[in-house]
Amino acid sequence: MSGWLWLIAAFLLAGVELLVPGWAFMGLAASVGLMGVLMLTGLWTAGLPVTLVATAVLSAAAWLLFRRLWPTSQGEKRIWDRDINE
Repeated sequence: MSGWLWLIAAFLLAGVELLVPGWAFMGLAASVGLMGVLMLTGLWTAGLPVTLVATAVLSAAAWLLFRRLWPTSQGEKRIWDRDINE
């Protein structure tokens, strides 16, 4: 497995994120990019099944981190818990 292919896939997923609203592809792009860098530096030498599982776990963690850092988008509904006139 080549780290360069993983980095190219990360850039393609980041491009898809620009076209599709949401954070799903950004978390996946971040995790795939991290895996590509780890493979290029030689820090990751596991096989494809373990790499895919680790990428899925990293993708979920990145998605949760992005949702915590930027909690709402302009397209999401905001539910008010209190009246501003009170």
